[in-house]
Amino acid sequence: MNRVSLFNFFFVFTVSIILTGCGGSNDSGNSAGPPSKKLVFAAIGTGGLTGVYYPTGGAIAEMVNKKQDVYNLKLKVESTGGSTYNVNAVLRGDLDFGIAQSDIQYNASNGFGDWQDKPQSELRSVFSIHPELVTLLAADDANITTLADLKGKSVNIGNPGSGNRRNAIDALSTANITWDRDIKAEQVKAAEAPVLLQDQRIDAFFYTVGHPNGAIKEATAGARKVHFVAVTGIDALLEKFPYYVAAEVPISNYPKATNATAPMTFGVKATLITSTKVPDDVVYAVTKEVFENFEKFKALHPAYAVLTKAQMLQGLSAPLHAGAMKYFREAGLLDSN
Repeated sequence: MNRVSLFNFFFVFTVSIILTGCGGSNDSGNSAGPPSKKLVFAAIGTGGLTGVYYPTGGAIAEMVNKKQDVYNLKLKVESTGGSTYNVNAVLRGDLDFGIAQSDIQYNASNGFGDWQDKPQSELRSVFSIHPELVTLLAADDANITTLADLKGKSVNIGNPGSGNRRNAIDALSTANITWDRDIKAEQVKAAEAPVLLQDQRIDAFFYTVGHPNGAIKEATAGARKVHFVAVTGIDALLEKFPYYVAAEVPISNYPKATNATAPMTFGVKATLITSTKVPDDVVYAVTKEVFENFEKFKALHPAYAVLTKAQMLQGLSAPLHAGAMKYFREAGLLDSN
């Protein structure tokens, strides 16, 4: 055998071994069959470890992960800086899902606020969760029974850059009150306000929050008697800002407040968000597991006690993801047309 023939022999022999080792044979007796579907990992951005967002994300992940063999999907939960961080991380692809206030979601989707003139067209809604109410608490001795009574009073509206502050200014506008002219505006973090109220350093404060809330309980449990003030005349506000919803403050959570009846107010919704980059089947699986384990989900936190499935499709301020839409139509929660 000459050199060329010898080389060709070894070349063909070597290639045959490689192909055989890689499963290249099509013989029915030697075929390895179709490969199994690869497990997909996805992350949910939440908030601080002590807030409501983090256990909510954990509950969603637990429900989906119990069906890992069905969906080939495994979720993990990440504690994050909250709404704005989650929106940006989802848009970058660092997170697959995130929990965010509906007003923050609206701003990103429409190019307002932190996304001024840069609408984020890839942002998508999955479902809304609990309401976060614009809560106004006032001292009884300050003689504040309506928003109009805040004029000339010392009122905390929240720290600069906070969603709480923006919500408070919107509430004041319904009574034609300008925050930097008509009231003595304090601008500290909402969680610091209960101490100021009990120490008689302020007359009232706004706090956008889910109920029940520890800071509100602290404010109502002190020696200085306090009550919730209704935020009324909000129809124009609700029409102008689609991310706001009307709601009632659940005063049963605060037995030491001096209210006789539950006052009306408005608020935003905590919403589960994603992006167009996330596959339909992944979003479908997450949506289905939450809605088909609805009673278990409601038991997660007292804030969810009166939640209904229909309410979880309200307050969404970015387009629905196609995967969520598919489930809602199958479940009869959304018009199939």
